[in-house]
This record gives sequence, C-alpha cells and structure tokens, in this order.
Amino acid sequence: MSSSDYWDAESAASYDDSSAFMFAPEVLDPAVDFLAGLAGDGPVLELAVGTGRVAIPLLDRGLAVRGIELSQPMADRLLEKRPGFEVAVGDMATTTVPGEFSLVYVVWNSIGNVRTQAEQVAVFRNAAAHLAPGGRFVVELWVPGIRRFPPGQEAVPFHVGRHHAGFDTYDMTTQQGTSHHYHRHDDGSVTYGASNFRYIWPAECDLMAQLAGMDLEQRVADWHGAPFTNDSESHVSVWRTPL
Repeated sequence: MSSSDYWDAESAASYDDSSAFMFAPEVLDPAVDFLAGLAGDGPVLELAVGTGRVAIPLLDRGLAVRGIELSQPMADRLLEKRPGFEVAVGDMATTTVPGEFSLVYVVWNSIGNVRTQAEQVAVFRNAAAHLAPGGRFVVELWVPGIRRFPPGQEAVPFHVGRHHAGFDTYDMTTQQGTSHHYHRHDDGSVTYGASNFRYIWPAECDLMAQLAGMDLEQRVADWHGAPFTNDSESHVSVWRTPL
C-alpha cells in the first residue's frame, strides 16, 4: 500500500486548471530543455507522470516516453490528452515497466508525496533498476523552508499569487508536512485543499541514491542551471548508474 495521497476523479479533472502556473512556458520549457538534453535518444520514464505536463512536451520532441502514475483518474486524464500513451498505474516505489531507459525522472516535489523513508529509498532503487548502464535519475525537489521559521510561526508560504496561495506546515520530529492550498476562483469564491508529504534533505537524497547504486553527477538550484548554494530553496539533482 502506497503512503502517498491519492488524486481522485474530481481532483484529476481540475488539476491542469488549478496548476496552470506550472504549465506556463517560463516554468515548463526550462525543465523540458534540461531533461531532453540528458535523455539523448531515450527512451525516458517519468515517475508520477500525472496528466503529462512534462511527458507530453518530451513526446513532442520525438522522445519515447512512458510513465508510472498512482492515480487512475490522473492517468485517464493523460490518456484523454494523448491517446495511446503508455502509462502503468501503480506506486512509483514498486511498479515496474519493461525495458531499459536512458533517463528516469520525477519532478515538482512529487517524490515527497511518498511519506515514509523506506518507501522513498525504494523509489530510488526502482528508478535505478529501470536505467540502462550510465543512465540518469533526475529529481526536482524543494529544500525544506525550516530556516524561515521564527519562534511561534506555524507555517511557511511556498507560493503566493493572484489565484493561489500555498503554505507548508512541518513536524520536525518526523519530517512529515502538509501543504495547504487556497484557490481563488473567477466568481470570487475560495476553496481549500491539502496534500501531505515527507521532506527529504539533499544529502539524504544522495544517501538514497548511493543505496541504489548511483552516484551524484550534478546538482543545481533550478532548471536554468543556477548554482546550488546555502540559500537555494530548491534543487535539481542528477544521479548516474555505473557504465
């Protein structure tokens, strides 16, 4: 049984609209460029493929892309947009697909949706098991905003926009957290939703990769390749299997 929250049919139907800022060219294009540059001739596997935000643009660049997705309604939405896309429904820690891949990736903090350390380690091992020799595993993940907590503060904002405001709350003893989402709709109404996660430090990711037989090749702060520093609030990390 996966520890991840499950996207039901109602959530899947509204996902693209509620997450429109993630589809904006200035957000999406650098990610697609970065991944395509690592993929070579492919093929490529996306974990937590969702509705195909990243997978479909990679397909449009001529790469063979497959996906693993926990939520059947999210997979159904992807297939509505791109009939015939090969998506296996199941959790990213244990679900397998045939073949070897030049690139496996999981983006937009989705690995944090897996809420136990053991299962997160299994995600790294599952990714490595799908890679050809010399293949790469890429994770896009935020750095927990714990340093921004003054005494008595209970939440940290992670996005504040005209139509969406998001705040994270953390349990420091368990590395569990909850993202709280407030969406303002065109009629002026506001709806609330929440999703749960387990945060992972970058060094913890490196240890998980090492346990899976992969070595860190590159870590940058974002898809543009900005240097990763003490002040970075996110990272894009690349691990590689031995040749």
